[in-house]
Amino acid sequence: MGLQFLRDGIARGEKVLYVTLSETRAELAAVAASHGWTLDGMTLHELAPAEESFTPDDQYTFFHPSEVELSETTKAVLTEVERINPTRVVFDSLSEMRLLAREPLRYRRQILGLKQFFVGRNCTVLLLDDRTSQAGDLQLQSIAHGVITLEQLAPEYGAERRRLRIVKMRGVRFQGGFHDFLIATGGLRVFPRLVAAESRNGRENGAASTGIARLDDLLVGGLDRGTSTLFIGPAGAGKSAIATSIAVAAAERGEHVAMYLFDEGLDTFRRRAAGLGSDVTEHVESGRIVLTQVDPAEMSPGEFADNVRAAVDQSHASVVVIDSLNGYLNAMPEERYLVAQLHELFMFLRQRGVLAISIVAQHGMVGQMQAPVDLSYLADNVLLLRFFEANGAVRQAISVLKKRSGRHEKTIRELRLEASGITVGEPLTEFHGVLTGVPVYKGTKAAPPGVPAG
Repeated sequence: MGLQFLRDGIARGEKVLYVTLSETRAELAAVAASHGWTLDGMTLHELAPAEESFTPDDQYTFFHPSEVELSETTKAVLTEVERINPTRVVFDSLSEMRLLAREPLRYRRQILGLKQFFVGRNCTVLLLDDRTSQAGDLQLQSIAHGVITLEQLAPEYGAERRRLRIVKMRGVRFQGGFHDFLIATGGLRVFPRLVAAESRNGRENGAASTGIARLDDLLVGGLDRGTSTLFIGPAGAGKSAIATSIAVAAAERGEHVAMYLFDEGLDTFRRRAAGLGSDVTEHVESGRIVLTQVDPAEMSPGEFADNVRAAVDQSHASVVVIDSLNGYLNAMPEERYLVAQLHELFMFLRQRGVLAISIVAQHGMVGQMQAPVDLSYLADNVLLLRFFEANGAVRQAISVLKKRSGRHEKTIRELRLEASGITVGEPLTEFHGVLTGVPVYKGTKAAPPGVPAG
């Protein structure tokens, strides 16, 4: 972070100074090289090499060594600052000065003296601390204008998680809470916590066709933009297929779609979509549909939310598909408040006028089933898919349980997934108990084979 801060100053034509009390120039150059950087344009002030302190001439007999070393170190730093007059300075690290001071009072006075020295110099100083002191060194935090803490978390499974928090920033309005970040080649990438209330709807609302005529009838006009839709049902019931059909229909209208796949690979997804009459190859190549395979064990919730935000704000995606929330929730069991983060994400998409499609697979295939988590209250629209048995065959049914933005049919219709595409049939008026998986035939004709008559 310190090097990145100074490099930004160099790019703006500023003079910068890096004061290193613990690392050598060679070590810092190696760190910079790992990010594709150099130390060109950066003034580097090193503490005297460690081996020099062991020579006979450097042994102190009257003063305690720390008193002399701290004074000499501080004086050398201030002399260098006066010489080059930088606008950005990094001290790395304060733990070395703390050791030299030995006493908390003397250390605090030294830091306070440094602060007074830089006042009026139009210089921004970044003090790095490895937090080796006890109780977080609150006295130092009281002196500084701003305090930013960086943390590393080690989950039981998956990559490490990094997050930062702005504890204090005098005279500046900042966004509180924890923000995920990662160290990538080229520096730190910070993913600010998503705040839906700060978003505004800059797009026109209106109904969007699903690409399936009978499903549009079931929804009485299609899905409204600026709403979130939840497809819920057992695995293999057709949830992903319908979501893909909605994405293809949007792409054919010239809209941009962002699809996030948690449960299957890109090649598998393409083959499955093509096998159901929704070939996405052309739209992927044109950029109208962007497929992202997500490995939740390697991606933090903050990074995922930032990815979605970039797709909406930068790529102008009008449809976002998350397939599925099971993968999102199950792969990060140690992350707290995931449901709250999803709520914030859905609210952000609503504010942006985006049609959000999310999928949840229930446990089980037929009969009584349960979802891993109840997210129906987050969704504006809820579509339920079910398997049921009739005529000695397994069939599928679909119904709309909820639509906040308007009317919808309350019938249960048969759903068929075929190579030619997805079709929604007539209402299953002659069956009772379809959603239980074991329907009872109530028609006037003879009961179909395998279906008990009422």
